[in-house]
Amino acid sequence: MHRYLQPKPEHADLLSLSERLGRLHVNQRLGIEQDHAVEVFGHGHVLNPENWLSGQKLARLFLRVTGFGRLGRRRARQHRIVEREVRLDRLPAACDGLSLLHLTDLHLDMAEDTVDALIKSLHGVSADVAVLTGDFRARTYGGINRVVEAMGKLRAQLPERCFAILGNHDCLAMVPAFEAMGISMLLNESVEFEKGLFLAGIDDPHYYRVDNLAKAMEGVPNAAPVILLAHSPEIYRQATHAEVDLMLCGHTHGGQVCFPGGYALTYDCHCPRRYCRGGWQHGDMQGYTSSGCGTSILDIRFFCPPEIVIHRLRKPVSTDACESPSDTAGAK
Repeated sequence: MHRYLQPKPEHADLLSLSERLGRLHVNQRLGIEQDHAVEVFGHGHVLNPENWLSGQKLARLFLRVTGFGRLGRRRARQHRIVEREVRLDRLPAACDGLSLLHLTDLHLDMAEDTVDALIKSLHGVSADVAVLTGDFRARTYGGINRVVEAMGKLRAQLPERCFAILGNHDCLAMVPAFEAMGISMLLNESVEFEKGLFLAGIDDPHYYRVDNLAKAMEGVPNAAPVILLAHSPEIYRQATHAEVDLMLCGHTHGGQVCFPGGYALTYDCHCPRRYCRGGWQHGDMQGYTSSGCGTSILDIRFFCPPEIVIHRLRKPVSTDACESPSDTAGAK
């Protein structure tokens, strides 16, 4: 296989995906994957880090000579655990306390010890459901055997219920392989994963731009609460007006290599910076953009640790519960 070509799903898998996702979606995804063989990843920007191969070589040389490479690589294996409560107005009472393990931008085949470091960091972490928001592969082209093998090791450490979407580094051939492991892939699809609570997932909106939010929301009843998985926060406006309650995403790596204080030079994301890292809100929709678990281009992190996020869903605090005993007594 030419180094830049993408693997394709087996014929039987291809027919199944076409029937499930629609022939147009599958044709577009596969076609753009093959177009990527000519290295047009950066939307026409010559200095996009994904395309600037000579710049990558110079950076690696600098890191090796100065010793910063070893330090940055060590920091890239030191995952922090982020635990946060998310209060959703429309959350069904039965889902109060439900926990979501959010992993993104794993880039599992970046180095031999990438998946082992992540598994070590996950030791002792528990959640009801896992959600993976894309970029399982380090490169944006080539074979997937290494990443499938690494995912097989990681899958054993994840909750039984596991949902995922594809990112801009991923290819359609991963879908059958991951689903064989018990990972439910959502490609412009939705599922009722808890009684009265829906989970929707869209295909990559950043590079492939084959996301179809309308199709993803087709299976969600009117006024039902929904959590959206999107690889990138770039679709925040559309999601808000689609009555999404919570949007979980990644792609930005939080900047990966930042200035002291965590200021990122770039997020490689077509949206305001306030949506590119951590928690945020747009209209009535809450969102969280994870800094991710892995590394891309350069296997280092500075002033931006990788993170494993636990979102615990909660009902809003009742105003009645906030009343003092005297207030309650006086109201009787």
